[in-house]
Amino acid sequence: MSESRKHGRRGLTDGIEETAIAVILGVMTMTTFANVIARYVFNSNILWALELTVFLFAWLVLLGISYAVKKTAHLGVDAVTNLLAPGPRRILALFAVACCLAYSLLLLKGSWDYWWKFATTASFLEVNDIPMPGFLQFVADWMNDGEPYEKLPRYIPYAVLPIGLALLTLRFAQVGLSVWRGETDSIIASHEAEDLVEEVAAKATAQTKAEN
Repeated sequence: MSESRKHGRRGLTDGIEETAIAVILGVMTMTTFANVIARYVFNSNILWALELTVFLFAWLVLLGISYAVKKTAHLGVDAVTNLLAPGPRRILALFAVACCLAYSLLLLKGSWDYWWKFATTASFLEVNDIPMPGFLQFVADWMNDGEPYEKLPRYIPYAVLPIGLALLTLRFAQVGLSVWRGETDSIIASHEAEDLVEEVAAKATAQTKAEN
């Protein structure tokens, strides 16, 4: 596969993930704002607003975790690894990735087992407040013996558990492959403090020169 096609595919997946995260955050903000207006202006309440916000926040966090791994945006401590030569640093990075991958696989297994019961034997269970959108009622024929849902079935919002952790496992596998190939030697963002100090110092120097 050519480099241009790789970058194109990477840009497409980045766009999908970033758009999904932005949409979730936007819907959370609008729902919360609408509920505040309803409560303090119209002395009313959007009954399902809080529950929807909680579910959306879970989606935001679980999708954001894998995206941050992909972008090496998670914070970490690299005081020890920076003292090592490139070879040992790479070995330590591979060990860290292996630990993270094992942990994410355990979480994926647990999340799948938890979600699966809501998608099979307990597919009739609904959330507390969020009404079932009409355009999703077709799933009742598949999951609820044709009986329409009054509220959103739990397996829909809970699906973020296996989805998010499958993405997390994939991202750790990709990072491990990058470390193995020698393309990177770290899975975390590092030197944030030094970068901030250098940025502030550069701005201060520029401002001093401008004043003089």
